[in-house]
Amino acid sequence: MRKNDLLKRISIDQNVCFGKPCIRGHRIWVSLVLDLLADGCTVERILADYPGLEEADIRACIAYGAEMSRERYVEIPG
Repeated sequence: MRKNDLLKRISIDQNVCFGKPCIRGHRIWVSLVLDLLADGCTVERILADYPGLEEADIRACIAYGAEMSRERYVEIPG
């Protein structure tokens, strides 16, 4: 699946989850999925904990995070 197709799996709606980016059709924040991955959680574990998700949803969160990192820099504590 191409990046643009993956990004279609992400939605931003001011009336859902305070406008935070979510996996389309769910109220699961992209940032939650990225935090879980950063903490060492496996894709398989995330899919087991959130059975409505698909592997492509996880990849969509990663693609969204990559796009966001091109737009903005975050201070990294030294």
